[in-house]
Amino acid sequence: MVNTMKGRFITFEGCEGSGKSTQIRLLSEYLDKAGVSYITTREPGGSRIAEQIRAIILDGKNAEMCDGCEALLYAAARLQHLKEIVIPALDAGKLVLCDRFIHSSLAYQGEARGLGREYILSINAEALELCSPDLTLFLDIPPDAAFRRKHGADENDRMERQGLDFHMRVYDGYKKLLREDPHICAVECGGDKHETSQNIVSLLKDRGII
Repeated sequence: MVNTMKGRFITFEGCEGSGKSTQIRLLSEYLDKAGVSYITTREPGGSRIAEQIRAIILDGKNAEMCDGCEALLYAAARLQHLKEIVIPALDAGKLVLCDRFIHSSLAYQGEARGLGREYILSINAEALELCSPDLTLFLDIPPDAAFRRKHGADENDRMERQGLDFHMRVYDGYKKLLREDPHICAVECGGDKHETSQNIVSLLKDRGII
């Protein structure tokens, strides 16, 4: 779906530890100086109900959660988040910076969990009918390097502690999406965080977003 709202919807994707939160913070600092009206948010979460769903998904004690339940919880949180937070901000003409969106579900549950692209798209159909990203920035760093940078996985985070093989399948899933979807743009993360931030600002300027 092509967005018809006045604002622009930018999503950040990547493996655990890729630096999404840091890059959203640095871009926010740039937008503050530039006087751009924006909000930052995240998935799963961003609203009161969606944050409660996030807590269930990531709780390390919920090890018995089946893959389908996981995927459906992400989809439920996404729909609530869009209706309550993202769409009102876009209607108000704001730039929305979101940490994760549909491509996370496609890479994590569709590819790494083996649930398949069509299943993920079907359970997210209502959300995707509402809006889709104007641009998705994929922070391209493999999971082994990302985990080294963040000094290992968070043992209390159910998703982070899935193991390197799982996260390599996630990375492969992102790479497939990158080849298939022209709205996804890879961001090289080999330099320091400020170099990466400059690359992101340049990409957004080139696309006429800021």
